[in-house]
Amino acid sequence: MTTTEPRARLVLGNWKMHGTLAENAALLDALRTADAAAHCQFGVCVPFPYLAQTQQLLEGSTVAWGAQDVSKHEKGAYTGEVSAPMLKEFGCRWALVGHSERRTLHGETDQLVADKAAAALASGLTPVVCVGESLDEREGGNTLGVIQRQLAPVLALGADALGRMVLAYEPVWAIGTGRTATPEQAQEVHGAIRVALQGLGVDHVQVLYGGSVKAANAATLFAMPDIDGALVGGASLVAEEFLRIAAA
Repeated sequence: MTTTEPRARLVLGNWKMHGTLAENAALLDALRTADAAAHCQFGVCVPFPYLAQTQQLLEGSTVAWGAQDVSKHEKGAYTGEVSAPMLKEFGCRWALVGHSERRTLHGETDQLVADKAAAALASGLTPVVCVGESLDEREGGNTLGVIQRQLAPVLALGADALGRMVLAYEPVWAIGTGRTATPEQAQEVHGAIRVALQGLGVDHVQVLYGGSVKAANAATLFAMPDIDGALVGGASLVAEEFLRIAAA
């Protein structure tokens, strides 16, 4: 199900827990000078310690940047947490919330993900809300049920909040495994997400696909009517590969 007006394309890199100051400098310089934004909206989500470096090297360029997580709290006695106002001070535009690795390794609940998205919005950040099913859930025929459950507290934030965020479908079984959902499998889920959004009167939310996206498969994924771009993992650490995905 497509909308009447085309949505802007967005390609975001998620470095996960990778990087050094020297490696980052080379990668960011390549991205900054390549003008990838000529093809789409373009950015990177980097580990917290590298936000200052990223801001310094990308400020004034067409490449945006963000963080890989955000606290639901604005301030307080929350050792190890990083708040949305802190991220805003480092020029962040994006904050990933609910990535499958956070849900699986840190036990983040669907409600906590929605709370983090609300906190990001309150400070002027754009949350990128991630949803996705495991291999067992897909093989059990429960993919759409899982996505519906994960999205429910996010949808409950209302149309205004939804209109200021990005959603990302990332099948857990395709993250870092080399396996990728077929364009048709991805489109089925993206289409269902689009129907849920339109049921609330929200037409323009970007819905990204994430899960072993590479230059070789990006064009076929992006050809699907409800896939608006990609959340890229390992391939975003290689400038040439990442830029080829953006060009697709």
